[in-house]
Amino acid sequence: MNNSLRIFYDGACYLCSAEIEHYRKLKCDSLEFVNIADPHFSPEKEGLDPHEVQIKMHVKTAQGEVIKGVDSFIEIWKHIPQYRWLVSVCDNKVSKPFLRFGYFVFARMVRPYLPKKKVICETGTCPSDKR
Repeated sequence: MNNSLRIFYDGACYLCSAEIEHYRKLKCDSLEFVNIADPHFSPEKEGLDPHEVQIKMHVKTAQGEVIKGVDSFIEIWKHIPQYRWLVSVCDNKVSKPFLRFGYFVFARMVRPYLPKKKVICETGTCPSDKR
């Protein structure tokens, strides 16, 4: 059974890139990283909404299930041995509503104003086109 996880991240976002680089250094073979700021990235080919993928973190399981927002981070942590302890802390009925609210505030009200890397975009679906 393939348990790979595709992580869709904004390579134009310094904070997002730093987090992904941290995950890369952990050398987890089941994680695949897809930069949504790459001019050749097509959200439609991945079955993703072009606008929503710019707002929320997305992951796709090997079975094709798309997971978004806080749940995407929890899914990532399930694949990384050093972070599995966070799953039980975050994936429960007490903490998850608070985490979802915090992520909503961050994604909608903070992240759009974070500094961005310069990206040459020819597709019309790059982060700078949507903000």
